[in-house]
Amino acid sequence: MTAWQWAGVAAAALLFFWGVGAYNRLMALRNAIGDAFTQLDTHLKERAELCDRLLDAVAPRLPSEQATFDALTSAQTEAQAATQAARAKPWAPDPVGSLAVASALHAAALTRLLSLLDHQAELRSETAIDALVSELKLVERQRAFTRQVFNQAVGQYNEALNQFPTRVLANLYGFKEARSL
Repeated sequence: MTAWQWAGVAAAALLFFWGVGAYNRLMALRNAIGDAFTQLDTHLKERAELCDRLLDAVAPRLPSEQATFDALTSAQTEAQAATQAARAKPWAPDPVGSLAVASALHAAALTRLLSLLDHQAELRSETAIDALVSELKLVERQRAFTRQVFNQAVGQYNEALNQFPTRVLANLYGFKEARSL
């Protein structure tokens, strides 16, 4: 083999190993998104369970606020459906976008319920309801933190995806930008 042929073989090997390395890096970052979503999913499930328990405790005592309870129940159903869709591919932009919208609707309905409870001193004085509200607020803080971890993982993945020369191979490998919550 001539020196030019050896140089061509070396260049081809270099490009091949660079491509494998870029693929592995993107897969590791995409898997980090999945790991972060698993943590977030745990807190979303806890929030749903606590909301159900809170609704069961409060709804019979405030029949005039049925619209608030229905709004939270509807928002929770949508959020759970969106979470289920995002669970399969947390790096895909469409299901995560739907989850972001559903989470915003759920947060608004939950805020309305908590505001209603703040104005109902006799209900908040009951230890069972107060304990549920306190636990729900704790889970919301934990969910906000894991959401931030998820968004950081998405940011790192998108940053790596948009760097040259990895961007050249991303389309070849089928990687697309992820969406944050």
